Amino acid sequence: MEGARKIRQLFEEAIKRYCLIDNGDNILVGLSGGKDSLALLEMLAYRARIHVPKFHVEAAFVRMTNIPYQNDEDYLHHFANRLSIPLHIAETSFDESTDKRHTHCFLCSWNRRKKLFQLAQQLGCNKIALGHNKDDIMQTTLMNLTFQGQFTTMRPIMQMNKFPVSIIRPLCLIRERLLEQYAEEQGYPKQVRNCPYEDDSQRYRMKDIIRQLEAMNPEFEYSLFRAAMKEEQSSSS
Repeated sequence: MEGARKIRQLFEEAIKRYCLIDNGDNILVGLSGGKDSLALLEMLAYRARIHVPKFHVEAAFVRMTNIPYQNDEDYLHHFANRLSIPLHIAETSFDESTDKRHTHCFLCSWNRRKKLFQLAQQLGCNKIALGHNKDDIMQTTLMNLTFQGQFTTMRPIMQMNKFPVSIIRPLCLIRERLLEQYAEEQGYPKQVRNCPYEDDSQRYRMKDIIRQLEAMNPEFEYSLFRAAMKEEQSSSS
């Protein structure tokens, strides 16, 4: 499977290039049930068994009770058990009437992330691994430039200020189309019900813009990602 081999190569390259994993790390994987987080958990679980540095992996699924977004939690338990990874189920919600400045997507993402931070502390995990791929990073870069006037993006590794944990993104070098191919090869099931707001989000629209830019310049992916990573390095130094 050429796709699987390419993905694992890029996964390993990201870990080494950005120093994402250290000896003795306790890593909590945010498991959403989508293809990215399933692939991330699978690759981290295998790496933890056969490679150095030595590290421990756990997984967490955060159920958002006020959004009609569903996953097959029995499958998630089976998937984690097959990998010998402990899976924790937590739930949270948000009241959008208390914050008119932000979208459903922002509030949902932030509250799920906050629950992950809290769970990581309870479990003694010092890192949280998220399944953001290279397309997510490219979309975020253009969204921040368009709507915030800032050339910033998601970092492959980021130390949180308010929580004693770091966020790592080991899929940061992998394009979404490769992960889609990998998910099909691995037989990952589709989600029971997708988020009802995803097709109406700015991120969804940004996907179309990136496709248009790549049609204009096939090297756009490399240009944008290289510039974004260079800017993040200079701003954090």
